[in-house]
Amino acid sequence: MATAYKILGQLESAATTLETLYTVPAATSAVVSSINICNRTSGSKSVRIAVRQAGAVIANKQYIAYDLAIAANDSVALSLGLTLATTDIVTVYASAGSSISWNLFGSEIS
Repeated sequence: MATAYKILGQLESAATTLETLYTVPAATSAVVSSINICNRTSGSKSVRIAVRQAGAVIANKQYIAYDLAIAANDSVALSLGLTLATTDIVTVYASAGSSISWNLFGSEIS
């Protein structure tokens, strides 16, 4: 088994809608070590993070952060240690589009 340490996903929120930050590829598992969220605006914003097992439809039980406040011109780093299987999806949401940057770091095992 090979392990690749890498940036798993990067995204600039486009709108106030759920967006896919990362999907575990076929024949692969992943470990998410951290997620960094950057609010690039002069106003406070809120964000949501969910992990959808096997690409399931979004449900309340999947949220690991819900309406987490990010102060104006600030960043938040979360150390997670999430273990993900093939087709699991990390889904994100921001209260304002094009003002939040997402960076997901970890490793893929194949």
